[in-house]
Amino acid sequence: MKKMAPPDETETTKVPLVYQQLHTLRPIFYQRVRPSPFGIALILTLVVVTGIYLSTGSSTHTTSLRSLLIASIDVAEKGGDKVREIRERDDNLEADSKGDTKEGAKMLVTEGDFASNREMVYPLKKAFPNVNIVSEERDEVVDDADIVPVKTTNAEVDRLVIGDEMVNVNDITVWIDPLDATQEYSEKLTKYVTTMVCIAVRGRPVIGVIHKPFERKTYWAWVKHGTNVDVFPNENIDDAIIVSRSHAGSVSDVARQAFGDGATVIPAGGAGYKTLALFNGEATVYVHTTLIKKWDICAGNAILDAMGGSMTSLYGANIDYTDHEVKNEGGILAARVNHASYLDKLGEILKGA
Repeated sequence: MKKMAPPDETETTKVPLVYQQLHTLRPIFYQRVRPSPFGIALILTLVVVTGIYLSTGSSTHTTSLRSLLIASIDVAEKGGDKVREIRERDDNLEADSKGDTKEGAKMLVTEGDFASNREMVYPLKKAFPNVNIVSEERDEVVDDADIVPVKTTNAEVDRLVIGDEMVNVNDITVWIDPLDATQEYSEKLTKYVTTMVCIAVRGRPVIGVIHKPFERKTYWAWVKHGTNVDVFPNENIDDAIIVSRSHAGSVSDVARQAFGDGATVIPAGGAGYKTLALFNGEATVYVHTTLIKKWDICAGNAILDAMGGSMTSLYGANIDYTDHEVKNEGGILAARVNHASYLDKLGEILKGA
C-alpha cells in the first residue's frame, strides 16, 4: 500500500494575514477592556443610585417646614413694610389695570404690588432654590447682591410650634400674594390690605401666613403644629356673611335665601381680611360665588384647617393647591364652625339656581 505523504506544515498553518494580526492583538484587547472589581462595583453603585433618584424624585432634596414657616413670616412682613411705605409716601398712588374681573371690576396693580413681590419672592427663592414658588405678580429680575437673606429664627414660632417636618421639595408649592386688596389699597381703605404666603404639600394647604401691614400684625398657623391666631367665640351670634365689595349685591340675595332674612351681609375687600374676620367675631361665614385665584385663598384655607374650620368650593369640594391651575372657579364657602350646615343651606339654593 502506498503511504500517504505527511501534510505540508506550511500549508496547514497558512492563514490570512488579517486573522494573524487579530490573534496577535487579542491578548492586548482583553487586557484593555477587562473590568476591574472596583470598576464593576462603581457601575453597580451608579445604577442603584440613579434608580433611587428616578423613583423618588431626588430623595435627598427635602426641606424643613418649620424653616419655611419662619421664612414666610419674615418675607410677608418685609413685603408689608414696602406696601405701607409706598402708600404713606405717595398720596396720589397710581394704579394700572391688568384687566377686568367677571363682575367688571378692574384688576389693579401698583408700585406697592411690585415692591412687595421683590421683597417676598426673591429671598424665598434664594433660601429655598428647589421649592416651587407661585406669585401673583411678575417683575424684573433682582440682582442677587440686593436680596436680603430670610430670617432663620422666630421667638414666637419657637414658643408656639411643636416639632418639625422634613418634606420632599417636589411635593411643595408656595403661593404668594404680595398685596391682597389692591383696589382698596389704591382707595386708601388700608384695613383690608394684607400680604400672604401659603405652603401647600401635595396640594393641601398646611401653613398659612397673613400679614396686615397697616396694623403691623401677622397671623399664622401650621396644621397639627401650632398657631398664633386667637379666636373670638361666635357660636351664639347671628349669621353674618362676609362677601366681596365688588359683587356684594348679587351675593346678598343668595345669602339671604340660604341663611334667612335675618342674616347680615358684610361687604369687605381682600380674601385675607375676610378669612381673618371669621376669627375676630366680625363674620361667621365667608361666601364668594365667582372665580378667585388660589394665591388669594390658600393662606386662609391653611389657617382654617389648622383651627378646625373649613374652606371648600360652594359644592363642598376641597381645593387643590398644586400649581397645575391658578384659578379656582367653584366659588368659596368658608367657616370656622358649622361649615357643613352652611354648605347644606347654600346647596339647596344652588340646586334651584
